Amino acid sequence: MSQSILISREPVLNRGRAITATRLTIQAEAGAVACARIAAELNRLAEAWPASRTVFVGLGGLAPDAGLLDWQVPQNAMIEIPAAALDNPATLDLLQQLQQAGVPVCLDGFSAGMALPAGSDFRFMLADATTNTAGAPGLLLAKNLVDNAQFDACMQKGFGGATGWFFLKGVTPAKKLNPGQAQTIRLLNLVRANADVKEIEAALKQDVALSVKLLRYINSAGFGLTVEIQSFRHAVTMLGYDKLNKWLSLLLVTSSKDAAAPALMQAAIARGRFMELAAQGYVDKNELDNLFITGAFSLLDILLGVLMETALADMHLPDTINDALISGSGPYAPFLALAQAGEQADYARFSAKAAELQLSTETVNQAQLEALVFADSLQLS
Repeated sequence: MSQSILISREPVLNRGRAITATRLTIQAEAGAVACARIAAELNRLAEAWPASRTVFVGLGGLAPDAGLLDWQVPQNAMIEIPAAALDNPATLDLLQQLQQAGVPVCLDGFSAGMALPAGSDFRFMLADATTNTAGAPGLLLAKNLVDNAQFDACMQKGFGGATGWFFLKGVTPAKKLNPGQAQTIRLLNLVRANADVKEIEAALKQDVALSVKLLRYINSAGFGLTVEIQSFRHAVTMLGYDKLNKWLSLLLVTSSKDAAAPALMQAAIARGRFMELAAQGYVDKNELDNLFITGAFSLLDILLGVLMETALADMHLPDTINDALISGSGPYAPFLALAQAGEQADYARFSAKAAELQLSTETVNQAQLEALVFADSLQLS
């Protein structure tokens, strides 16, 4: 996999912790034609491109050059220019050509007193949380944050948002689920037990909001149905219990009321969809929904604010899901590890996880982008 290209992802959040953009890091080994190879891979993925939000595109420390001009840049893409490469003639030439073509750019690594190229127009500036950012000419976004507390401190310093997974850290678990979450688990267990449709409908009617949310998810663009589902009974007829189990799982994932909930939901659902897509052709078809649930539930402790063991205690999940979520073992664990690696700009680890599963990087990248599109289609915020 020495010539492989891998795409990792992280969300960009505004001051209110809502996802406003996605940051993709295109990871490749350095070389004279690295940027041209990256451009070819991005062109290959054009139909899977996540178009609903702005997408920041960085090269993982590589100095971008004219090879990147072969990419047919989507309208919502913004190319990151590393501050460390501003003394590189090839990068400066690329910057000028991008700006002449009207392609927006972002400076990655701003610090106070930095000399910027004449005529440059950086709409956004990425900067470390601890850096002196006085005099920044663009909107500042913090990176490399440790946790939510550091995010709050950056917002007080004047940053306009942040990029990364800081919101997954520093959460203190509670000891039990709230009543609404417990009700959703009861509903899930009824479906897994193939209970009578009338019994499940009665449980849904106890919380009309759940019914509305479930139908909205099933009818979303991500599901791809050609017929609109109008009731739970109709959903059972069209989907069957096994497929419906996956969609009911979304209700639990999206039950958090925390301020950062939409970002957490998007991360969890993108993980689940990524695992499902990456495993196609690798596992039996009847296991794909369980892989989705494994990924979606992998952040359940943070989403629900309880220990993972507490979240899963009353759920009748298959051992394969429980093993992956609690002990990191079993057949689904390697796919979860791959999904988690795809959220970090660690080329060696990500590549190793893909090789362990004998997955091509083309398959992994396709799954990464399609998972983002799917999560965005659910309109979680």
